[in-house]
Amino acid sequence: METLDAYLERLASDAAVPGGGSAAALVASFGAALTAMVARIARRNPRNSSSTEALDMIVERSDVLRVELANARLRDEVAFTAVVAAQALPKQTETDKTMRQQAVNDALARAAAEPLRATALSLNVLELLEKLLDFPIRALRSDVGSAAEFASAALASCAYNVRINHRFMHDSEVVAWQEAALCEREVAAQGILARVRAQLGHAIPDSA
Repeated sequence: METLDAYLERLASDAAVPGGGSAAALVASFGAALTAMVARIARRNPRNSSSTEALDMIVERSDVLRVELANARLRDEVAFTAVVAAQALPKQTETDKTMRQQAVNDALARAAAEPLRATALSLNVLELLEKLLDFPIRALRSDVGSAAEFASAALASCAYNVRINHRFMHDSEVVAWQEAALCEREVAAQGILARVRAQLGHAIPDSA
């Protein structure tokens, strides 16, 4: 299994892969891991003894999301590798050009679909962590805030990676559908982040 240091070395290299979509999925997985951590700690609190089932659900779903986002990172890398490979295909003859264009179109479609899927996963993380604010976890609210910022930033980064592929895609219906899905998720994420920030602002007063 690749270590985090090894991944960051690859990310910092001059290779096209991994890139922003891969990194965004990793950031979202940090948010999912923090969400699970807070729920596990909250479950040990006697004040939450009547809420263990709800907290167990958050733990279970957060763990699943963490794994799904780790896989999303890998799928994003595979998808963009296919774009690079398709762009390198020969284009000497008309047949070459036709085959190359089809390969590029197919690869771009997947390269947009993977980060789009990651936006849904990132939003799922935000939806879960917002539930944690219903529990007495005052000492852990900074972790909830960190998870919210990670998941929100990941969603925004994934959206960039979807839209850059839209610039080169020719299927206007797919582009329109994906753009509508992105906008809906961005609005939902912004709403959750705003509510989390507002609640944390009251829970963590200024030092002054």
